Amino acid sequence: MRTRDEQKELTIREKALEMIVEQGFDGFSMQKLAKAANVSPGTLYIYFKDRDDLIMKLWETQMKNMSDAILYNFDPEASFEEGLRVQWMNRARYLIENPLSMQFMEQIKYSPYHHVSLTRLDNNFLDMMRKFAHNAIKRKELVKLPIEVYWSMAFAPLYQLVKMHITGRGMHSGPEKFVLDEKTMNMTLKLVLKALRPT
Repeated sequence: MRTRDEQKELTIREKALEMIVEQGFDGFSMQKLAKAANVSPGTLYIYFKDRDDLIMKLWETQMKNMSDAILYNFDPEASFEEGLRVQWMNRARYLIENPLSMQFMEQIKYSPYHHVSLTRLDNNFLDMMRKFAHNAIKRKELVKLPIEVYWSMAFAPLYQLVKMHITGRGMHSGPEKFVLDEKTMNMTLKLVLKALRPT
């Protein structure tokens, strides 16, 4: 039995991430990955059972990295305004620094892998997010909403701004590049907080 090589596994994962983002799941195969990573097809099966196992392990790693980044300096006991601000800054920083990760996770969300991915979420991360929201509702800093509505209101505006920043394309037709700066982020966050406060 051949031994695992951490550097080789990292190279395989990096190439897989690039290929899936560029070519989609339909264009991705173990044969193509082996060629791109400069390894034999058999080498891939030292690290992964099959194509689906590779994709889900790749998602687990990307999600863990992002969860760890989001929780940096985050306190679920903080006020809703402060806790959401920390999350916004952490999420924006991570996604801007890891655009391939962001695109890959979006692809998972709109693929048949989505239902499987939901069963593999980090429980510690979920518990922290639930605790934060429940504390804010108890303190009457946050209106009680279905989770999908809450997420869409709390984070979708940020994710859209990050996407525009990564592509450099905003809503204007001029040649100037869109940049997500602190002023724009704070202005948007202020509006989101206003929308989520109980009336």
